[in-house]
Amino acid sequence: MKVKKGDDVVVLAGKDIGRRGTITRVIRANNTVIVDGVNMVKRHTKPRGQVMQGGIIDKEMPIHVSNVALWCRECGATRAGFRFDEAGQKHRTCRKCGGDV
Repeated sequence: MKVKKGDDVVVLAGKDIGRRGTITRVIRANNTVIVDGVNMVKRHTKPRGQVMQGGIIDKEMPIHVSNVALWCRECGATRAGFRFDEAGQKHRTCRKCGGDV
């Protein structure tokens, strides 16, 4: 997977197509990500004890990693490539403009 927590992404498919957000969680077992403010659903919860109230809660659900693309500040939606610098460090780069993602 070439995306990680904290990346800015744009949604390519689904009901939230074209919306941008930040990845808050990566679930590698399912190849899914949770994007802030994207793929919101209504969750009906029962009250649990004295502390937790019941009601309808908006919750972010996972979206498959193939339905999101990295967002580059210069050129928009892009794919990620890799390069090594002189010290041998690995860096992610934009495939369109070559800048760091």
